[in-house]
Amino acid sequence: MAQGWRISMTTRIITVANQKGGVGKTTSTVNIAAVVARAGKDVLVVDLDPQGNASTALGADHREGTPSVYEVLSGEARLLDVIQQCPEIPRLWTAPATIDLAGAEIELVAQVAREYRLSRALEAALAERHFDYVFLDCPPSLGLLTLNGLVAAREVLLPIQCEYYALEGLSQLLRTIDMVRTHLNPPLVVGAILLTMYDGRTRLASQVATEVRTHFGAQVLDTVIPRSVRVSEAPSYSQTVITYEPTSPGALAYSEAAEELMAHLPEYAQGYPQT
Repeated sequence: MAQGWRISMTTRIITVANQKGGVGKTTSTVNIAAVVARAGKDVLVVDLDPQGNASTALGADHREGTPSVYEVLSGEARLLDVIQQCPEIPRLWTAPATIDLAGAEIELVAQVAREYRLSRALEAALAERHFDYVFLDCPPSLGLLTLNGLVAAREVLLPIQCEYYALEGLSQLLRTIDMVRTHLNPPLVVGAILLTMYDGRTRLASQVATEVRTHFGAQVLDTVIPRSVRVSEAPSYSQTVITYEPTSPGALAYSEAAEELMAHLPEYAQGYPQT
């Protein structure tokens, strides 16, 4: 039986993935998680990217030596033992990533059931403590860290930037998701697609958005995320844009996207309470 079936069915577990870098993946993860937490939900963000950008944005300590996701995947610590509360948003928690995580890809290769390390750790954590949402922020690759994220989740949120190479590599990611669904985690679905870095001044952005909506239909959220200086600035203050500049266009767009995502329930979650 796939590990994902054994995890509490009252928790939405969403992997945010795209192996193409610079698409707003981490930015989307932390800002949507912040909005959901401020809406009264208990939210956990698991940072699977060795760069630790999600940890930075959520104010989590992720200096070398800090208990982190690396220790969880290596079996040295429980997930609940490494999480940290977000200073700005009390109902938001982070399992941070340190630079040690960069070596996990190599170390996991020789391990038994290496694809299930995160799934089992998350299953154990949710058996002790409830979270309404868990967001898994994956690195820009299709290695073992991302694979662990896909096996542990029930749905995938795909950020796609409104630029020329938007769909480049997307077919490979979708094939990987199909492979995971077939062999490792049957319940996994592409829950939603989020258009990011939209520049309304260019015809190209509009063309890309139209192409993505034509191809993926109702899976694409109505809200698009504009390019925003405030969104880029917020992590340097260890904040999301939701707390850094809540009235900025980027913050308002992420608020709308998060509300839409909460209401955009995939088939497995149709019985969940809505906000």
